[in-house]
Amino acid sequence: MELFTGDGYAWLTGSGLVGIQAGTLVLIIVVGFAAGWVDAVVGGGGLIQLPALLLVPGVTPVQALATNKLGSIFGTTTSSITYYRRVHPDLRTGVPMALVALAGSFGGAIVATLLPPEVFKPIIVAALVAVAIFTAVKPTVGELTKLRHTGARHHAVAATIGLVIGFYDGMIGPGTGSFLIIAMVVFLGYNFLESSAKAKLVNMATNLGALAFFLPTGHLLWGLGLALGLANMVGGYTGARMAISKGSRFIRVVFLIVVAALIARLGYDVVSDALAA
Repeated sequence: MELFTGDGYAWLTGSGLVGIQAGTLVLIIVVGFAAGWVDAVVGGGGLIQLPALLLVPGVTPVQALATNKLGSIFGTTTSSITYYRRVHPDLRTGVPMALVALAGSFGGAIVATLLPPEVFKPIIVAALVAVAIFTAVKPTVGELTKLRHTGARHHAVAATIGLVIGFYDGMIGPGTGSFLIIAMVVFLGYNFLESSAKAKLVNMATNLGALAFFLPTGHLLWGLGLALGLANMVGGYTGARMAISKGSRFIRVVFLIVVAALIARLGYDVVSDALAA
């Protein structure tokens, strides 16, 4: 296989070769690092990564979604290990939650091939606005861990969060980590740092669940996804280390910035879709 053609670099996919210019490849790598950093701190790296992947000539939305998952799993795995070694999150909650989220993500990936994401975007924007307002008007929320439930009820709430947000991640994706963090802060009572640590474990599982569906479909751009993954790893490690050293207040500030960016991006998409119709 020739890796360089007259049109740029070429990456083998299940359906052929896709050309990519060197400048676009550099942009993808820079974006991969930034997405890995953001994902490690508060989630939402897909907000940066997916639009960049769609700049690659000939890439379809489903290919972009699949390749985004391949790149992201490197970053979420790296940040999960970093958080575990330094924060030691409770795996008795995190692992079952991650397994349920994996199943939900697989189901969401199936739906992603059947329904246009435009159907869900207005609902997601409304939810993000509510999350941003709640976090902004309650400055002390998420500073300390005050568990709201214990025993079986705690695990049932955690599993429900994992299933619902896992399904969302497989279907659309952007903002998954942010939704996971705020759900664990609000419904389980964890602080932002503990929530972010658990969110990485769950997000790693949702990426894996989506990949389990996409792998046999031929939608993955392997070379591009692996390059993206290496950049994600560096960004994920850097972001996790910074979040751990700065603590919950830093995570809360970055969380609000990322949620505001998500609202702006998805809100723009909703308005554009409405005008196009």
